[in-house]
Amino acid sequence: MDLLTDLFAHHGLIAVALAVLLEQLGAPLPSTPVLLLAGVEAAGREGFGVRAFLTATVAAQLANGLWFWAGRRLGRRVLSALCVISISPDSCVRQNEASFARRGVLTLVIAKFVPGLSILAPPLAGALGMPARRFLAWNLLGSALWAGVAIGVGWLFHEQIDALLRALSRLGSVAVLLAGAALLGYLAWRLWRRALLQRELNRFERVAPAEVAALLAQGRPVLLVDVRATAPGAPATPRLPGARHLDLGALGDAALAGWPMAEEFITYCACPNDASAVKAAQWLKQHGHPARVLRGGIEGWTAAGFTLETA
Repeated sequence: MDLLTDLFAHHGLIAVALAVLLEQLGAPLPSTPVLLLAGVEAAGREGFGVRAFLTATVAAQLANGLWFWAGRRLGRRVLSALCVISISPDSCVRQNEASFARRGVLTLVIAKFVPGLSILAPPLAGALGMPARRFLAWNLLGSALWAGVAIGVGWLFHEQIDALLRALSRLGSVAVLLAGAALLGYLAWRLWRRALLQRELNRFERVAPAEVAALLAQGRPVLLVDVRATAPGAPATPRLPGARHLDLGALGDAALAGWPMAEEFITYCACPNDASAVKAAQWLKQHGHPARVLRGGIEGWTAAGFTLETA
């Protein structure tokens, strides 16, 4: 631990920049402990806190800007890769969509304080068509608030954190083993949760695009339900013919008010493993409505050669 504190004393800003950059790019390594150490260092070195704050904010903004650009260029396809890189369960996409639907750009302010939202919020904002200037402004506010709080907590409790580091230093190699075990336990827990959620998603009944098209051609009372999130001010996106939009951020008794009667609801989204569509279908079934999920979502529909309509 003495080596750690010495390295941080001489290369603290580099450590802050790398830790924040790697986490915000998708590495499953939390940077908050490094920001707390920056706060401890700031308590004993004048001006270091401000430099660490600016370094962390700029690093987060840079990484988030890259993911926003990827979301703008590649659309929601980039989310599938992010779910693997960050070891985040696919439900994180659903949580982000619900948060954008409920809070709009405020999602970018709170995202870094919510596990699973931080890495997916920027590319989803790009995929939803949020204007770049709006994203950069609100994301900068969220990055600055997150970095300031973490460094501020480290500065406020620098005596307690320093005492903890000294205690760990006395443990020697045992402390290193404990830290490694904690990291491995964290990664194992994330992978275990992902496996459970993946099994839940895979169990839900899917319906092929060709079968849905046949039901519509037969005039069956089937209602398509679009659960994709929309960013405030973003242009309307094409949808499946006759689809109704269901806001995952506002599910309640009035969510289906004014909807036509249907023999079956078929939900769809544009997300990894149809995670948002499964959530909506589960909610519909809990309220007594037969529901299935369109396999592959809107991309599966267009890949099968079927057309869309303008919302």
